Amino acid sequence: MVKHPVWFITGCSSGFGRAIVTTALARGFRVVATARKPADLENIHSFDEDKLLRAKLDVTSDVEVERAVAEAYNRFARIDVLVNNAGFGYFGAIEESEESAVRDMFEVNFWGLARVTRALLPAMRAQRAGRIINISSIGGLRGGPAVGYYNATKFAVEGWSEALAAELLPLGLKVMLVEPSGFRTDWAGRSAAEATTLIDDYAATAHARRQQIRNGSGKQAGDPLRAAAAIIDAASSENTPMRLLLGNVALEGARAKIESLTRDVETWADVTKSADFPNENTTAQ
Repeated sequence: MVKHPVWFITGCSSGFGRAIVTTALARGFRVVATARKPADLENIHSFDEDKLLRAKLDVTSDVEVERAVAEAYNRFARIDVLVNNAGFGYFGAIEESEESAVRDMFEVNFWGLARVTRALLPAMRAQRAGRIINISSIGGLRGGPAVGYYNATKFAVEGWSEALAAELLPLGLKVMLVEPSGFRTDWAGRSAAEATTLIDDYAATAHARRQQIRNGSGKQAGDPLRAAAAIIDAASSENTPMRLLLGNVALEGARAKIESLTRDVETWADVTKSADFPNENTTAQ
């Protein structure tokens, strides 16, 4: 990593995006801070304004992505770290959820992330160095009631990121998934939409979970500034991990998923192996 890297960050109006911007600037990095509404970036300041570029960016717009990337290269001539942070949540049982709202979430959480990454890949490949940081969630490893479609967006990001990491590793680029649990951001507050149709049969599952998440907004154990420092430290390391869990709840959730997966894999291993033709030597697909 260069001494004063350039960080390109999406979704900087609040939450993790804002925390990463302020922490990166404090460390002397150059930063491209982006948001859908430029007014949301006006109160971001740097001791050296030459190190900060504020750019309008709606990740669902090809035109705005191309323009923001061009502005970044015109100012700094390079981008060393991309942080795909823009995204939002949606609460509702699977059956209750409105397809149009879910598709809007996929457009930002998955397709927007992919769009920005693809726009930056040619130049990053040419550098043969860089980091792509995709903000996922513990919900990208483990599904739960009330957030099934949000889980789906993050599961998509996880699989896509694993494939991208394998493609880019020989080229000197690394991909890191960040998997937080509850942090004091707007994710569970004003940023999250919810289903307007409620089905009584889901009262004990999806409805209860949605209320629990809403009631906990602003009281989560996670500190966004501590998370930002952890993300920057991991991205700056020569040993950047594929996955960075953030928060005790994320750690517990990941361990529970591993335990459940291991139990099913080992319990049904003989049945799994019996599905192949006899005496066939096969390799992983």
